[in-house]
Amino acid sequence: MPDRYAVIGNPVAHSKSPQIHAEFARQTGQDLVYERLLAPADAFIATANAYHAGGGRGLNVTLPFKGEAYGYAGRLSESAHAAQAVNTLKFEGDAIVGDNTDGAGLVRDLVRNLGCAVAGARVLLLGAGGAARGVIRPLLEQQPTQLVIANRTLAKAQLLAQSFSGGLEADTYAALAGRQFDLVVNATSASLAGELPPLPPGVFARGALAYDMMYGMGETPFLAFARAEGAATCADGLGMLVEQAAESFFIWRGVRPDTAPVLKLLRHATA
Repeated sequence: MPDRYAVIGNPVAHSKSPQIHAEFARQTGQDLVYERLLAPADAFIATANAYHAGGGRGLNVTLPFKGEAYGYAGRLSESAHAAQAVNTLKFEGDAIVGDNTDGAGLVRDLVRNLGCAVAGARVLLLGAGGAARGVIRPLLEQQPTQLVIANRTLAKAQLLAQSFSGGLEADTYAALAGRQFDLVVNATSASLAGELPPLPPGVFARGALAYDMMYGMGETPFLAFARAEGAATCADGLGMLVEQAAESFFIWRGVRPDTAPVLKLLRHATA
């Protein structure tokens, strides 16, 4: 019997994770099946427990359950602690181990796929919610010159910055006027609503990379703004999706798949 894994969320029908992990398994010769698991909004723990009891080996966790999965796991990685959210669960006998691979996925996409040198860069992170929190620690580990969190509500950005050591700055969007950054990452949900974070003009430095964590939506308002403002490279979050999945696969199977052909396949399918 092949080992069983799944992505759990609500909704979950749109998830590309089964296709991604099927390609990883084929590429690495791993004997596993990967499914979608729809959990009722008020029954994440019951659904995860049933899957575990039925022989499931691990789960990827997507919205809206990453925070609940953080409390569900019995052991947590440093990445999960920093993010205060879990997107990867590994079942080891009766033990439930929680990890978060989102930040690692973002950094691997930036550095390996997009050729972005985060080390020494001026980095601007838009938003102060869960998506932003999940990537701060891996970004800091790259040792950027500065990392600024911008948010509509300054107090929320300040609270997030204070929860990490490493000299993070917090600002409102308006306070960014006159400043420039080498990497600007949109971790807000504005793109889902077809909206643009209220960035002042001129924030993209010469040769800057603009990165929107959202994917599969074409050119978002943020990326359109970045292109018009002269950003040298504009990228969506599809690479982050594939790279965080590869991190999960490695946690479960101890084998690191080659992400390039899988990302190419998904790009072709969405072109």
